[in-house]
Amino acid sequence: MSAALRTGTESFLARFEGLRARLPGDLVARQAAAEAFRSAGLPTVRDEAWKYTSLRPLADNDFREALTSVEGGSLPKIPAIEGPRAVFVDGRLREDLSSLPDTLHFTRFANDPSFGTLSRPDQQPVVALNTMLAEDGAVISVAEGVDAGTLVLVSLAAETEGRSVTFHPRHTIRLAEGAKLTVVELSVGRGRYLHNPVFSIEVASDATLTHIRLQNEAMEAFHLATIYATVQSRGFYDAFTLTLGGQVSRAEFHARLVGPNATVHLNAAQLLGGKQVGDVTTVVVHDAPNCASRQTVKNVLTDKARGVFQGRIEVERIAQKTDGYQMSQALLLSPDAEIDCKPELQIYADDVKCSHGATIGELDDDQLFYLRARGIPEQEARSILIRAFLDDALQSVSHEGAHALLEQAIDGWWQRQSASAA
Repeated sequence: MSAALRTGTESFLARFEGLRARLPGDLVARQAAAEAFRSAGLPTVRDEAWKYTSLRPLADNDFREALTSVEGGSLPKIPAIEGPRAVFVDGRLREDLSSLPDTLHFTRFANDPSFGTLSRPDQQPVVALNTMLAEDGAVISVAEGVDAGTLVLVSLAAETEGRSVTFHPRHTIRLAEGAKLTVVELSVGRGRYLHNPVFSIEVASDATLTHIRLQNEAMEAFHLATIYATVQSRGFYDAFTLTLGGQVSRAEFHARLVGPNATVHLNAAQLLGGKQVGDVTTVVVHDAPNCASRQTVKNVLTDKARGVFQGRIEVERIAQKTDGYQMSQALLLSPDAEIDCKPELQIYADDVKCSHGATIGELDDDQLFYLRARGIPEQEARSILIRAFLDDALQSVSHEGAHALLEQAIDGWWQRQSASAA
């Protein structure tokens, strides 16, 4: 481990020692996580799971403040989308900004602290970091057979001069048999900070959870999200992530299909510029027969940005009739942009259909010429082709409000890129 990463590790451990008496929940679990974090330290590029994504820029920052203040600072505007919402500022619930629905049961991790059984702080250092320092989060449950509609889960990072904030929300979502819920997760902020959420998601038989994520953090920020999901018989976990912001960002999914005919979709798109690094890492375990998983990740990269997709499908011996598919596609708008793709299949069953693929390319010159020959300005023509490239990914988002919000975010990203290139 480099000196910078070691210093960063020690800084987080010192923060835990300073806060431990005021943190909610089981201190035994937190102490065990602290020991695991002390042993492993912040991940390095020598760790196979992190070989393409360096956390050295994170370690170079000084995240030492004693407690996060949610009263001061300038708050960014919440993206416009209708529906009940739970708003967290610097990792803590702001009830004055929230409007919770009565179709589901909602409580705070601060009041009902439980780390659950899905997460693995002994194996995932950033999850150990979250387990050490989590102060708040959403604990959501939907009763059997209830369609709870939509909940907008907002994370805001306030900007206050002279501070670098870390916050580690701990979210839990449980859907009982036949329940339905759509969660639209929005992450925005200002300044330099680390947002390190962990989700534990349980989808019971015949239940459906749609999880739409817009990560549009500040450009100086770091976003490290880890999502664990188990899906029972005929359950459906449908996730889509759009990544636009953050200096370094990572969305890591661990999904396990534990009942027959369960389905998981883990789709994503990353639009990155400058020197941004965006990482989508997935591990999908088929642990029951007749299950299906789909993963499509699209990257649009310009300047010196780097996109990463690591996808692993594990098919256990019991999981006959598995149908697993993953695809990574990248559009490079600059000769200095980079994409790293590592698909993996680990199959122990003999009656399966599993496949993976990857494509990397530029904008098609013939298509660009065709559009320009019909009077369309070059920047608008390039925008049309990029949107066409992203259409397949966005088609998986059927929620009208979320779809419109994602479209607006993509338009804003392209306008910023066009303005900086002008």
